[in-house]
Amino acid sequence: MKLTGAQIIIETLVEQGCDRVFGYPGGQIINTYDELYKSRDRIRHIITAHEQGAAHAADGFARATGKTGVVIATSGPGATNLVTGIATAYLDSVPMVAITGNVPCNLLGRDSFQEVDICGVTLPITKHNYIVKDVRELADTIREAFRLAKSGRPGPVLVDVPKDVQIASCEFENAVVAPAFESPKASGDDIAEAVKMIEQSQKPYIYCGGGVISGSAGKEVMDFADLIDSPIGCSMMGISAVPYSNERFLGMQGMHGHYASSMAQSEADLVIAVGARFSDRATGKMSVYVRNCKVLHIDVDDAEIDKNVTSQLGINGDVKETLRKLIASVSKQERPEWSKRIKELKQKEASFVYKSDIMTPYDVIETVNGKIPSDCAIATDVGQHQMWVAQHYRFEKPRTFISSGGLGTMGFGLGAAIGASVATGKTVVLFTGDGSFGMNLNELATAVSINAPVIVIIMNNGVLGMVRQWQTLFFEKRHSNTTLNRKTDFVALAEAFGASGFRAENTEELSAAIDEAMEKGGPAVIDCKIDPNEFVLPMLPPGGSIDDIITEIHGGEI
Repeated sequence: MKLTGAQIIIETLVEQGCDRVFGYPGGQIINTYDELYKSRDRIRHIITAHEQGAAHAADGFARATGKTGVVIATSGPGATNLVTGIATAYLDSVPMVAITGNVPCNLLGRDSFQEVDICGVTLPITKHNYIVKDVRELADTIREAFRLAKSGRPGPVLVDVPKDVQIASCEFENAVVAPAFESPKASGDDIAEAVKMIEQSQKPYIYCGGGVISGSAGKEVMDFADLIDSPIGCSMMGISAVPYSNERFLGMQGMHGHYASSMAQSEADLVIAVGARFSDRATGKMSVYVRNCKVLHIDVDDAEIDKNVTSQLGINGDVKETLRKLIASVSKQERPEWSKRIKELKQKEASFVYKSDIMTPYDVIETVNGKIPSDCAIATDVGQHQMWVAQHYRFEKPRTFISSGGLGTMGFGLGAAIGASVATGKTVVLFTGDGSFGMNLNELATAVSINAPVIVIIMNNGVLGMVRQWQTLFFEKRHSNTTLNRKTDFVALAEAFGASGFRAENTEELSAAIDEAMEKGGPAVIDCKIDPNEFVLPMLPPGGSIDDIITEIHGGEI
């Protein structure tokens, strides 16, 4: 059948299994939006308040489900407004397809109204991108974009479609959805060498990254840990890969990681990294990070192996399949002395007590954790609140922690929470700070318009907490532009948008507000006052190592 380019976009999206998209219309994508209107019974379009929010929503949708998120925008500022969201997805390996309109082909390169070379702009932050100048290539280009986005190490792909290509027509036929490209496989020699390293080790430590979640390999990690008698730590992106309640799980390691997890890594003689990229925030000073250990690195992306940490053995392969091969090959190990040491580290961590005369971040997190079902997603923005959640929330199900790791995008949370809610149909809690929330609070309009059950918990300390913490500890308390002193009434603001607004100054008020928000079912904002002098601990100083770990601060002094 003969279809226009705009119709081909819709038909190909449906063919690829896409039934929900996020976006914002405009002149150079109007033809595609006209077809979206005609196909609204097949594809639900969620219009956001800003294109950045749409990109974050597509990202949250993908993180919560593992499916490819889709965002649509017009040319020029519409496309450039997607850039932060695309970069966020790229740094965290999130599958996304962004479709942008552009000026007609004969106007490209002429500084036409709302023209931007979005392919050039996004080249460093996409797995691949395309500008389609022939309508006959449009369907296969979109198909390839979906296949690339979900293959190997997932990531965003952009397809730019000039307006005349949306108007032009050609023959179209549906195609069978192609599977992801085949991942590399671990060789028998690599498996044999890995088995030798593991069986010679006395103190192994399994380090999970986001690749364990995208590779659906959490069960294999736990089975592998039981087999080789090893503790499990994770990067921030690896949170939720293994249940918090698993007795071997020590939590996040690194700059703001759990004490026991970071110490166990530092004492291990073999770090088995699975789907992790050894970010600088996770390792600290590299020479100290690897001083006691060999590294066995398993990753689907060959470019990550030996990029940041030199491994004694790098295995390029699908993490789930590779772990299964190792499980079938390694003999059962018992390491009583190492297990005893891990228990001591956990007891030492448990001795750290955080006290305050007012409601603490830990009180807030504990209250929410006790009321929200474990299969509901928890989103965060970026800052102190993000690290407190990463440290203390008890995640039990994979894909329930939704947070910007690699790019560290303030303003990510509300759009992502909306996307996760649209994806799952469940309540989503967003932990945010007053600084981060101010970045994209306009997306409350979106949440209210679609009646998304998103509960926003604002840890309101009146400051840009993480930067202020650094200023206090490392810049002699010169709090340059981190004390906000804003007069915003978040409760009144929520109500102005049409959401429910609550103020909580203690856990009883917070508990009651959560109950009422859950009962109402729509979006709600709960403003929780916390102490601006609460710090995220433990902490490794920037450029420091485990030798410099900070576990206590008194009066702003280490």
